[in-house]
Amino acid sequence: MPILSQTEIAALNETASFNRWAGFTVVKAQDGEAILEMPWHPNCGQYAGHLHAGLVSALLDTACGFAAVTASGVVVTSQMSVNFLAPAEGDSFRAEATVTKSGRRQVFGESRLFAVQGDTSTLVATATAVMVPIEGGAKPKSEP
Repeated sequence: MPILSQTEIAALNETASFNRWAGFTVVKAQDGEAILEMPWHPNCGQYAGHLHAGLVSALLDTACGFAAVTASGVVVTSQMSVNFLAPAEGDSFRAEATVTKSGRRQVFGESRLFAVQGDTSTLVATATAVMVPIEGGAKPKSEP
């Protein structure tokens, strides 16, 4: 399976309409590591005004996936466990992920999500994920 470069991963990110809608930006993707950022916008909040847990999970999952792509080629997540540590309140959010083990059939990763407010970053969630390399790479679907 082809391992993708940071430029290719950033382009792949742009093919995902959800990632574009949420504002995910690939800051780093190389050597089994990835960093994504996302700005806060009100339509991503839950009823109490924090970043919705679904978006917290999506950032953690996408960061793990992009870290895995740099080590094993295109993957899909087969299992993920998320720990929500604090309300996700900030001007922006940064997900940092690393591959902990890359095998032929499974890739294991960990990610952490930080809420960024000014110069302060607060750890708000962590995740572990198991991903599976897929044959043929990513096949983005065209939008209607």
